Amino acid sequence: MKVILTLHLSLITLHLIFFYFFLKRHFIFLNSFNICYKPTAETTRVESKLISKQLHHPPKSLELRLESPIICDRTSIRYDLCSINGPTVLDPTTSTFFTMNSTETPLVERIRPYPRKFEDLIMADIKNFTLTVGPRIPMCRVQHNAPALVFTAGGYTGNFWHDFNDGFIPLFITANTIFPDQDFVIVVSEAPKWWPSKYADLLRMFTNHPIVNLGSDTTTHCFPSAKLGLISHGFMIINQTLIPNSKTYMNFRELLGKAYNQLAQIQTKIFTSKPTNPRPRLVLASRRQATGRTIMNQAQVIRLIKKVGFDVVVFEPKTKTSLQESYALLNSSHAFVGVHGAALTHSLFLRPGAVFVQVVPIGIGWAAEAFFGRVAKGLNLEYIEYKIGVEESSLVDKFGKDSLLVRDPFALQKRGWPPEVMNTYLKEQNVKLDLVRFKRYLKKAFKKAKRFMDNEGY
Repeated sequence: MKVILTLHLSLITLHLIFFYFFLKRHFIFLNSFNICYKPTAETTRVESKLISKQLHHPPKSLELRLESPIICDRTSIRYDLCSINGPTVLDPTTSTFFTMNSTETPLVERIRPYPRKFEDLIMADIKNFTLTVGPRIPMCRVQHNAPALVFTAGGYTGNFWHDFNDGFIPLFITANTIFPDQDFVIVVSEAPKWWPSKYADLLRMFTNHPIVNLGSDTTTHCFPSAKLGLISHGFMIINQTLIPNSKTYMNFRELLGKAYNQLAQIQTKIFTSKPTNPRPRLVLASRRQATGRTIMNQAQVIRLIKKVGFDVVVFEPKTKTSLQESYALLNSSHAFVGVHGAALTHSLFLRPGAVFVQVVPIGIGWAAEAFFGRVAKGLNLEYIEYKIGVEESSLVDKFGKDSLLVRDPFALQKRGWPPEVMNTYLKEQNVKLDLVRFKRYLKKAFKKAKRFMDNEGY
C-alpha cells in the first residue's frame, strides 16, 4: 500500500513539474519589468495575435555565421532585418545596395525597412530596398567609415505617436542591440521635408555622422557593411531582457533629456525663481482642432482643475511645434492630462514621479493601455486612467445607450478592429466629462502632484 501511495505521489509531482514548465514556457514577457502579460477582456483579437507572437532576440540573423554576403531574418511578425556583411555601395536613385562577389551565384533580396510588417495596407506604400550580390558595382562617390543603419520615415510618420512607436523607440532598440558600442550612419528613406530638422537634436543622440537623407540624395555612398530594418518589441515596448546591454525606458528618457534639456534647464530656473510657493502645474492636452475625442466642456474642466489647486497650461501641439519647447514644458510640470490620442506621447517628456491622467473614451481601453499605459509604467509615472461612462460619450446621442457599440465595445471588436469600427470610436466620438466624478480623480492627482513637487523642489 505504501509503495502504491508513493508511486501516486511521484506521478502527481511529475505532473506538477510538467505543468510549471509548460506555463513558464508559454507566458509572454512584455515590458522592461519582466511582468507576465495575458490579454485582458479589452484586448482585441488583432492585438492578442501580435502580443502572442514571440520575437527572436537577438534576431536570428545576428546568431548566424557571416558566410553569406547578405542575410535576411524574416521570422518576426513586426519587422524584417537584413545584414550586408561586407563593403557595399548604395545607389539612392534605385534604392539598391550592391555587393561585389565574382565567385558567388548572383543573389537578390528585398526589404521594406518599416516595423509594421503585420499591416499589409501601409506596408504596400513603403519603398522597397534591393540588396544584390554580383560581379559589378557602381562607382563610389562618398566613402563612409562606419556601417549604415537603414530605415524609412514614411508610413504613418507625421503622427507623433507613430514617430516614436514605429521610429525612435525601434531605433533605440536596434542601436543598442546591433551597435551597442559602435557608431553608425543613419540612412533614412521617404522622410518628409520637415522630419530631419524637427528631429535633428534627437538624431544626434544616435550618431556622430550626418544623416543620409535619400529623399534629396542622388550620389552613390559606400559603407563597410549595412543593416536594413528596425527591431520592434511591440507597441511602445522596450524589453530590457531582449537587449544585450539591458537598456530600459529610463535609459530612453535619459537620451531624450540629453537631446532637449538645454531649454528645459532655463525653464526650470524661471519656474523655481518665483517668490511665492507655486501651485503644481498641470498640462492639459487639448484636441479642439482634432477630429474626434475632443473635450466638449473643456472650459468647465479647466475651471475645475484650477479650483482643485493646479495652475493650468493648455497644450495643443502641431507638427511644427518645437520639441525643445514641448520638452521644457512637460519636464517642468507636475501633471499631464488628456484624452487618448497622439499628443499623449509627450508623456515621454515627464519626469519620473510626475502624474499622468489618461481619459479613455468608450471602445479603446486596450489601446489606452498598450499605447500609453506601458509608457507610464516604464517611466515610473503616477498613472491614472479615467475611463468615461456611457453618458459621457457623444456616441450615446448618435446610437443610443442600448446600442452594442456603446454598451459592449469588446463584443463588437471580437472579430478584430475594422476601419469602420475604429473610425467610430476614434473619429466620431467626443467626450463630455462628468465634473463631479472627474473631480474625484483630479483631487487624487493633485495630492500626488503636490507631493512630487515638494519632493523635487520645483
